[in-house]
Amino acid sequence: MKLRFTVISMALLWIHTANYGQTSKAEKDSLFINQIENQKQPDKVLHAEPLYIDLIRDLGARKGEKEWNIGVGLTDNLDFDSYEALIEYEWAPIDRLGLEVELPFTFYTPNSRSFNRENLPSNRLNSLKLAAQWSFYVNESIATSMALGYIHEFELSDFKNFGRPLFQGNVYNPFFVVAKRWGTNFHSLIYTGPMIERKFAEAKTHLTYDINTSFHYMISGTRNFIGVEINKTIDENNDFHAVLRPQMRVGIADNLMIGIITGIPLSRNNERLSSFLRLIWEPKH
Repeated sequence: MKLRFTVISMALLWIHTANYGQTSKAEKDSLFINQIENQKQPDKVLHAEPLYIDLIRDLGARKGEKEWNIGVGLTDNLDFDSYEALIEYEWAPIDRLGLEVELPFTFYTPNSRSFNRENLPSNRLNSLKLAAQWSFYVNESIATSMALGYIHEFELSDFKNFGRPLFQGNVYNPFFVVAKRWGTNFHSLIYTGPMIERKFAEAKTHLTYDINTSFHYMISGTRNFIGVEINKTIDENNDFHAVLRPQMRVGIADNLMIGIITGIPLSRNNERLSSFLRLIWEPKH
């Protein structure tokens, strides 16, 4: 049902954007890209960025840009369902530097396959996430951008044990991003880096490595797009996990967009289909 809803939504988006009037698609693309890239300094390349593992502000961010995100999602696991929610604020205090604060929540409910409800995880505010991203390379002539970033998570105890202690550990996550626009409509992006988790109560460090790739087609003359994000993780035991996430982004107002994502696990046995919605609001600046 979730996958069918996403496919129908994508089809409606294509129908809605099929007729733009008398201006050709090439002219609309040229005008829209010019509006994003050439109206202000410094240089900035228009990229379609993934919706599930999103970036810390746009690549090549300009001073004064800011954005609020509210996300909600549902994952069907083998023994329980998990609901995720997030609130995040990102902004650019100076050119090409993006900062972010995020509060991610997870809530758990038993499902029809639950055999032992006592093992149901406790609801929690997962962490306080602080992040920074610096776009060190922006080249409009070849429509390519690169960035280095770092996310630090202060892991919090679950609601049953909240404050005993308050912080359970740290997660260190440096990352690298490279994005390329091919022509005027096609976009690709790679987001990769290690995630190092260190819990205070344990004497060992847990290491995973993420390789996230995305491919999008942006509808001519708009910021609407359809595409796919592939989230891949290799853990310290060399186990490989991958989730395919078809997605679309639709503008519902000049500074308000909604992202719709479906998750299809490719290798995990305990995770089934998932869905995620992201509401994106860019205050005027």
